[in-house]
Amino acid sequence: MQSLRTDFAIIIKLEKGEEVVSTLREWAEANQMRSGSFYAIGALSRALLGYFDPQARDYIKIPVESQVEVVSMLGNLAVGEDKSLILHIHAVLSSADGHTVGGHLFEGIVNPTLEVTFFPFRETLLRRQDPDTGLKLLSL
Repeated sequence: MQSLRTDFAIIIKLEKGEEVVSTLREWAEANQMRSGSFYAIGALSRALLGYFDPQARDYIKIPVESQVEVVSMLGNLAVGEDKSLILHIHAVLSSADGHTVGGHLFEGIVNPTLEVTFFPFRETLLRRQDPDTGLKLLSL
């Protein structure tokens, strides 16, 4: 992974074989980032997405076991009640035939690159456990 700070954003380039969520979390910790938003484009060799089922209060897992283009990836970085960093990422992925699948990104393996544009916030975003859904939702 490489990064470059610009006037308003930070460009982060993930390399082949890196896992998206853990690599971005490690980068944020190493650079003392607490909050921000980002978008990304690139490609993955595999991914694990999820669809939140509010009735079950859990995610239905959607494995993606083939090479895909990252058509769109959006997310934010916040701090949990325990002060841990929480990445919330959604992705739309496209297969070779143009079909797409999307959802919450749990895991993604980069191949060959993922280009992330990160916008840090001065304010700290907080996430708190929501008793109705069981999710850690933004607390503004």
